[in-house]
Amino acid sequence: VASRKAEACQETEQHLRALGGEALGVPTHLGELDALAHLVQRTLDAFGAIDVVVNNAANALALPHGKYTPEAWSKSLDVNLRGPVFLVQEALPALRKSAHAAVLNVVSGAAFLFSSTVSLYAIGKAGLVAATRSMAAEFAPHGIRVNALSPGTIDTDMVRKNPPQAQAEMTKLQLLPRMANPDEMVGPALLLTSDAGSFITGQVLFADGGMVPR
Repeated sequence: VASRKAEACQETEQHLRALGGEALGVPTHLGELDALAHLVQRTLDAFGAIDVVVNNAANALALPHGKYTPEAWSKSLDVNLRGPVFLVQEALPALRKSAHAAVLNVVSGAAFLFSSTVSLYAIGKAGLVAATRSMAAEFAPHGIRVNALSPGTIDTDMVRKNPPQAQAEMTKLQLLPRMANPDEMVGPALLLTSDAGSFITGQVLFADGGMVPR
C-alpha cells in the first residue's frame, strides 16, 4: 500500500497485518517519478513478484477554464494521469512474469460527464480511461489484463473535504442518492483484478449508483 502520508501507510500496514495478512506500507507521492521506481523495488524486495497494480491516487484540484496555471496543470495531471501510467510502466517487467497479472485504474464519472467545475480532474481521468484501453490492447499478448473502475460518490476524505452542499449535489447525480461506503468498491475491484474476471479487459466498470448512463 502506498500514500503520500507515512502515517497512513504505517496505519494501514498494521491494520492488514492484524487481520492476518502480509503487508508493506511505502510512502509514495505519485507525482514524483523517482518514487515510483522505489515503490516497485520495495514491493519486489518484500514479496518477490507483482501480480496486481491498483492506481487509486487522485488530486482533486479544481480551477475553471481560463484560470489554469502551468503549476496547477502539472499538480493535477502528474498525479491523475502521468503517475499511474508511469507506475504501470515501472511494474511492467514484473507483471509480464505473472500468471495472473492485472492492472486496475480507478477513474471517475467526471471523465464521462460535462464536469464543468472539476475540469482538471476530469481531463486527467479521461486520459486514464484512454490509457486503460491502449494498455489493454498492448499488454494482452503478455497475459496482462487492464481495466478501469469508475466509482460514484464514496464516503472518503477527498469527498468529505467538500462543503455539505457540494456533497449533497454529488449524490443527487446518482440514481441511488447516497454516498457509498468504501467497502462497496471491494467486490467490483476484486472482480477486475482476480481470476473471477479472467476474460475481462479494456473495460470500465461503473460502480457509481447509476451516475453515468451507458
